Amino acid sequence: MGAPDARPLVLIHGYFSDAFTNWIRYGHAARIVAEAGRRVIMPDLRAHGQSAKPHDPAAYPADVLAKDGFALIAHLGLTDYDLGGYSLGARTTVRMLAGGAKPGRAIVAGMGLQGLIDTGGRAGHFRHILTNLGSHQRGSPEWMAEAFLKTTKGDPVALLRILDTFVDTPRADIESLHLPVLVLSGVDDDDNGSCEALAATLPDAVARTIPGGHMSAVTRPELGEEIARFLAS
Repeated sequence: MGAPDARPLVLIHGYFSDAFTNWIRYGHAARIVAEAGRRVIMPDLRAHGQSAKPHDPAAYPADVLAKDGFALIAHLGLTDYDLGGYSLGARTTVRMLAGGAKPGRAIVAGMGLQGLIDTGGRAGHFRHILTNLGSHQRGSPEWMAEAFLKTTKGDPVALLRILDTFVDTPRADIESLHLPVLVLSGVDDDDNGSCEALAATLPDAVARTIPGGHMSAVTRPELGEEIARFLAS
């Protein structure tokens, strides 16, 4: 989305979601194009959206989402670009940065420090959801996540495999990331820990909060507004 010669921004969606739901449905990508002049590239992660959803465990080695991200950047020939994501997309962004990706700027949204240095907590939460579908108490976070899974027509088997790919990022690796980073989170979102703690750990980061929790913040126009403002500054 955006002019072919505009500066590229690769945006990665969250777990159970897809590019359309995360970035297009609520107008975020269009706002970034209009207000920051970017060309927005929005892949569907492995096991999500329109991408392949293999069930073979061999298709899910450690850190495979970051490896897919590097493959996309190489395929598109991107050398001068920005990079960001929401939740799992933010974790993937940080894994790419830790692995040597060199964007000009990065957006880490829906993510706190704990969700990067200790991925086991969130992996366990989602493993519980996916292995107990249909039994969660109505209105609980687990029930709401399952309801969201149904709206995106997610494949539970493939999504379980994704959890096996999670890799912790040591604090020292986060402290070594010397580029401007926007750490953005819903004011009621503590699913992945503190965004303020993450911003304090990064050498050149700013923390911003918007209305909502982990799931509802994606529906808020402020998400796209803050990303556009950061990129245009």
